[in-house]
Amino acid sequence: MALEKRPLRQIVSKLVVTKEGKRLGLVKDITFESKTGELLQLLLKEATAYTRNLNLELTSAKEVVVPYNSIIAIGDFVVVSEEDLV
Repeated sequence: MALEKRPLRQIVSKLVVTKEGKRLGLVKDITFESKTGELLQLLLKEATAYTRNLNLELTSAKEVVVPYNSIIAIGDFVVVSEEDLV
């Protein structure tokens, strides 16, 4: 499933939630493949206690990493599949 292309400024600071409605945090930044522009992952700020309990990958700066393949939709929120996170 290909997601619609959006400028970074439309994604940064959006709330990330699971499809069940659990809050994970806010989008701080994204990482992408520079040659293709392919989105690789989202980095979260203000991660919730629920997010910390999921034991997701962390960057060296202790930012929570959300893999691209877990993203279901981007609209008012970034919706992810919790099953694809763990």
